[in-house]
Amino acid sequence: MAWDVLIGLSVAIVASWLTLLAGLVIVRPKGPLLTEAIRILPDLLRLLRRLAGDRSLGRGVRVRLGLLMTYLAMPIDLIPDFIPVLGYADDAIIVAAVLRSVVRRAGIDAVRQHWPGTDDGFAALCRLTGIHAPTRDAEPTN
Repeated sequence: MAWDVLIGLSVAIVASWLTLLAGLVIVRPKGPLLTEAIRILPDLLRLLRRLAGDRSLGRGVRVRLGLLMTYLAMPIDLIPDFIPVLGYADDAIIVAAVLRSVVRRAGIDAVRQHWPGTDDGFAALCRLTGIHAPTRDAEPTN
């Protein structure tokens, strides 16, 4: 009886892990966006911390960010970090998916306000999240 429970639990864990991996493949950034996501990952982490601490954002947004930061801090990943490139790709994909949700709820202005990186990095963030950055209107000339 104990073996049946242990085998059933093992199968459930493996099936859950495979389902999560399949989900990552589906929501992953396409083409060079994954490389950009890995490149701006340090700025993304600082952005997450700043956004999570912003009390003007909704509770749901801050909870998502807190859960994301908890996942990133955990030593156990879907794909271990010691595997070159792929180890950090799962983190980048999950960050991108959560940021898409956060940007759609909190707005691009809040994200821009807290962005710690360069304008090029912010443009990469906008491509990664699938949103359009507000263009700075040129001042009218008279």
